[in-house]
Amino acid sequence: MMDILLLVGMGLVIWMVGNDGPWGAGITFVSVLMSGLIAMNFFEPLANLMGRAVMTSYDWQIRWDIICLLGIFSLCVFLFRTIGEQLLPTYAELSSPVYEGARWGFAALTAYAVAAFVCTSLHVAPLPREFLGFTAESRNLFGMAPDRQWLGFTQHASEKSLMRMRADNRPALFDVAYFPSNPADVRTTKEWSSFPIRYAARRQQFASGGAPLPVQSNVPLAPPGPPVPVNNPNAGTGGF
Repeated sequence: MMDILLLVGMGLVIWMVGNDGPWGAGITFVSVLMSGLIAMNFFEPLANLMGRAVMTSYDWQIRWDIICLLGIFSLCVFLFRTIGEQLLPTYAELSSPVYEGARWGFAALTAYAVAAFVCTSLHVAPLPREFLGFTAESRNLFGMAPDRQWLGFTQHASEKSLMRMRADNRPALFDVAYFPSNPADVRTTKEWSSFPIRYAARRQQFASGGAPLPVQSNVPLAPPGPPVPVNNPNAGTGGF
C-alpha cells in the first residue's frame, strides 16, 4: 500500500514540476536536494530543543521529529525556489526536444528525491513499527529502497562536501557513532549506523504506550550488539 501511495505522489510531483518548464524544474530539483540535506542536518537538534522547551510530554517528544523534519524541508524549498526565480528572471530559449527532455527529466529526478525524503521521514513518524506495508527492514517503493539511498546520500555528503570536525578530532558524520565491536579492545572500534532500526524501536515503543517492550521468554536472545547512542527519547544524532 505504501509503495502505491509513493508512486502516486511521484506522479503528481512529475506533473506539477514538469509543467514549470526546464528552468523551473531544474531550480526545483536543486532546491529539493539542498533543502533535504539541511533538514536532515538540523531536525534532530531542533526536535530535541522543542521537546525540552515546548510541549514536553512524551507524545509530543515523539511528534517533534517529523514536524521539524518536514517543516524545515518545506520552508527551505520555498526559500530556495524564491531565490532561484529571482536569480533567473528570464529563461533562454531551447529547442523542442531539449525543452521536453529537460523539463520531464528534472521533474522525474525531483519526484524521486521527494519520494526518498518522504520515505525517510516515515521512519521518524509517530506511527506503529509497521504500517501500510512500511517496515524498517523492507526495501520500499517496489524494491528501490529510496529511503536507504537518501540516508546513504546524506551520510556521503557529511563525509565529503559538508564534512566538519568534532572537538575530539573525528569527523561529525551523519548517523555514525564509534564503538568497539569488542568492548575490551579499543582497536576494534568501528563506525556504526542505526537510523532505521533506532527509529523502528522507538515506533514500537510508542505503539505500546511508551512502556518498556516486553521480553518473550520463548524467543532466544540474540547476541548483544554495539550500543546505540541516543541523546534523548526523540533524537539520535546531533547534526553533521
